[in-house]
Amino acid sequence: MMGLYREQILPRVIDRVCGGVAMQRFRDRACAGLNGTIVEIGFGSGLNVASYPPEVELVYAVEPAALGQRLAAPRIAEGHARVEHVGLRGESLPLADESCDGALSTFTLCTIPGVERALAEVVRVLRPGGTFHILEHGIAPDRGVARWQHRLDPIQHVLGDGCHLTRDPLALLRNAGLEVIESDQRYVAGPKPWTFMTQAVGRKPV
Repeated sequence: MMGLYREQILPRVIDRVCGGVAMQRFRDRACAGLNGTIVEIGFGSGLNVASYPPEVELVYAVEPAALGQRLAAPRIAEGHARVEHVGLRGESLPLADESCDGALSTFTLCTIPGVERALAEVVRVLRPGGTFHILEHGIAPDRGVARWQHRLDPIQHVLGDGCHLTRDPLALLRNAGLEVIESDQRYVAGPKPWTFMTQAVGRKPV
């Protein structure tokens, strides 16, 4: 039953909940500045394809859900960048060291089981000076909201197939050795435990 939920139901739910015009504006901001060859962790149903800047030429897509890849096909066909599906797990990227100009993750760092390992892989494949662009939800700064996030986290973990409400995206970037050169944190519309968003860019040291 969990396999059916993970493979057939959840990708459709994420495609609907994380899509839409309002969210696309946040995706546009997260993708701004990307260029050349990038790796996208948690490619999903290709919701970021329309937001890639013209300078993005090749995207290495990492996505475990086969349905997500199928849902992405029409968006890839309409996009300008070439997309190659290269792996299923962010914790192990089949890419050479320093082979990417940039990296992208939207609503993915909350879910990856070995998130520290995945970030180490991102740093490994980024060229010196390359940037990792993220759009993630996470732990809120308000103590009352954060308490509710900790209470709800076990339920979210089940319903979101491993998703956490309590991870700190900026701390994850810094702990991975990236310099945070851009960040914007705010609540968006919806229940606060789920809607504290972080859009940020981390740069690999030269």
